[in-house]
Order: sequence, then C-alpha cells, then structure tokens
Amino acid sequence: MRLLADENVPRSVVNALRDSGHDVVWIRTDSPGIGDAAVLQRAADDGRILLTFDKDFGELAGQVILPNEVGVILVRNPAGLPRDLASGIVRSVNARDDWGGHISVIEPGRLRMRRTGWNR
Repeated sequence: MRLLADENVPRSVVNALRDSGHDVVWIRTDSPGIGDAAVLQRAADDGRILLTFDKDFGELAGQVILPNEVGVILVRNPAGLPRDLASGIVRSVNARDDWGGHISVIEPGRLRMRRTGWNR
C-alpha cells in the first residue's frame, strides 16, 4: 500500500510499515514543516493514504475533492510502548485494503470508517 506518513507519526511506525512491505513516504524527512493542506494535497497528488495522529485532517479532507484511492487514517489514543503502537498500526493497516475513499479512525480495540463524498 502507498502511504504518506504525517510528521507526527513515530519513526517506529514508519519503519514497521516499510518492513511489512508498504511504500511509505514520511513528511518528517521528505518535506518537514509543510502545512496540513499541503500534506493532504501531497497525498492526493501521489495517490497515497495519509496516516496521521492529527484530527484536523478529518475536517480538512471533507473540504476538498480527492481521488478515490486517497483516504485518511487517523490514529487516536495510542497506548503502550512505541513497539506495541507500531505493531498495532501495522496489524490494522494490513487487515484491510479499502482505506481509499474513507476517513478512518483507529482506536484501541476499535476501527471506524466513514465513506466520503469528496472523491472523484
């Protein structure tokens, strides 16, 4: 899966996703300091699923038209050690292949997905 990891995604999560075979671009090393709108536009331009801990992306994504393959995965209330967090996120991401076209929220023991109307 093609992912765009926001700046706030820990290195352990980025590395674990890459080790699991995902194509991950990380804003922290690729374009540090760019604004949220630019991050979302980058996901759209590159056809990537945005992985973030920033809940502002749910609202922002609802205001623009994005390609069908683009989605937002928001991780909320992470608990445990970074290794546990990384493995939990990898398990969640690997469990589905329909992240595009959704705003999804991963919480401990729960996944919420909402189909969006903003896709083209």
